[in-house]
Amino acid sequence: MKDFGFETELRGGFEEGIAAATRALEAEGFGVLTQIDVRDTLQRKLGVEFRRYRILGACNPPFAHRALLQDLDAGLMMPCNVVLFETDAGTIRVRAIDPSQTIAALGGGALADLAQGVREKLARVIASLEPAPTREGSR
Repeated sequence: MKDFGFETELRGGFEEGIAAATRALEAEGFGVLTQIDVRDTLQRKLGVEFRRYRILGACNPPFAHRALLQDLDAGLMMPCNVVLFETDAGTIRVRAIDPSQTIAALGGGALADLAQGVREKLARVIASLEPAPTREGSR
C-alpha cells in the first residue's frame, strides 16, 4: 500500500492521545471539525466489536479558503484526516494524511504549493507528539 501520510505511536490512554493530537493540530492552526468514532459506529450499525479507532477531520481555515479559491474540487480533499487507533501492542498509532499525495488526484497544478504548506504543518503535528518507546527490532 502506498504511504499517504505521517505516523507516530503514543503511550498512554486513548482519550489522552486524542487530546494531545487535538492540541498539536490547534498549535498549527487546525480545528477539529468532525470526530468519527469508528468503534462505536461499527458496534451500532453492524453489532461487531472493533478496536478503538477515531477519525479526526482537521481543517486549517486560511489554507482551506485559499484552496477553494483556486479549485472548487479541492473540497473533495477536505478536511485533512488524522486517525488514531489502538495497536495490538497497546500503543496508540496516530496517522495524518499527506495532502501533497492526495492533491495529485486533482492533477496538482496551482494547489501543489498549497498542499505542500499543509503537508509541512501536518508533519510538524505528528513530530510534536511524544512517541512511545520502540522495542528492539520493532518498526
